[in-house]
Amino acid sequence: MLNRKLLAAAIGVGALLAATGFARADEAYIPLISKGFQHQFWQAVKAGAEQAAKEQNVKITFEGPETEAMVDKQIDMLSAALAKKPNALGFAALDSKAAIPLLKKAQSEKIPVIAFDSGVDSDIPLTTCATDNLAAAALAADKLAAAIGDSGEVAVIVHDQTSRTGIDRRDGFVNEIKTKHPKIKIVDIQYGGGDHLKSAEIAKTMIQAHPNLKGIFGANEGSAEGAAIGVKESGKKLVLVGYDSGKEQKEDINSGLMLGAITQNPVGIGKCVVESAVKALKGEKLPKKVDTGFYWYDKSNMSDPKIAAVLYD
Repeated sequence: MLNRKLLAAAIGVGALLAATGFARADEAYIPLISKGFQHQFWQAVKAGAEQAAKEQNVKITFEGPETEAMVDKQIDMLSAALAKKPNALGFAALDSKAAIPLLKKAQSEKIPVIAFDSGVDSDIPLTTCATDNLAAAALAADKLAAAIGDSGEVAVIVHDQTSRTGIDRRDGFVNEIKTKHPKIKIVDIQYGGGDHLKSAEIAKTMIQAHPNLKGIFGANEGSAEGAAIGVKESGKKLVLVGYDSGKEQKEDINSGLMLGAITQNPVGIGKCVVESAVKALKGEKLPKKVDTGFYWYDKSNMSDPKIAAVLYD
């Protein structure tokens, strides 16, 4: 009889928890939808998320479209993830506005949303785990300016103009040049979808159209690597500054083809998403943004343990 009473009580508690949408944080399912999968950056974010999931004893999935131009495919992935009724959700938006209707659906179903890398134009995410892209791109502008004698023509290759990372890195670089380096003229800004081959063609076109071009800023891994390919194939000597890390960029910096780049902390971003989601499930209050940090790296400091720890292949 006692066992039956205990069983009935347990069923009652279970029904109550299900009705309130509560799940124990250590049993949670948290899908992470990233902006892409092809760059080494995203593999590093995934590694950080998986590490945190193991530590927090939660289940995660990590997926993203084949390229960072596939906004519609990312929206489909987000929709499919929500259909599985997850306990929380991590999302890195390719388009800062397109996903808002689905995020509103998550909010109405009391599914905590954690933004990472690239936020959305909404207060639905409880927090955003990301680099301060405005400040990081401003530092890239300062480094490029110093390397070209603080005067002359430069160009910018950005991955997109729809995500917060694309917008903020472009604006951070452009605004820093305008306010701090008035003798430098930005003669062109193009968007390569984060694809290194498309970005290489853009770089070659820029070099041909602007024979006095002194430097190029590539605003993500694919943009920077594409710029390096374009410069190499053009045979011209320019100052290249990149963003992110990866095997090719590190080789280009060591060879002198690229001056240096901004590295983020992708493993830290991945860990932050999962840890923040677990805190949300426990009812803890989160800050509106978690700055996961960035560093400038070049040939002189790549072996510094602090820098080496956030470079990725």
